[in-house]
Amino acid sequence: MAGNQTPKQSGSSGANEGWAAVGYLISGIAVWGFVGWLIDEWLNAGGIITAIGCVLGAAGGIYLVVKRLGA
Repeated sequence: MAGNQTPKQSGSSGANEGWAAVGYLISGIAVWGFVGWLIDEWLNAGGIITAIGCVLGAAGGIYLVVKRLGA
């Protein structure tokens, strides 16, 4: 009967994939930004290496999102 049926559940929901994508992006920016900041402090470069680290982290995060969550 129609009342006894349970809904089918898929392997992952869209919300889980969205949070995973946000996590990859924030983690990439934070980790590589921190590495850039450490190198920047070591070389006294005036913040340019921190910015480069953040951009590389964002690019790496986008790559991971496309690689792992892309269709």
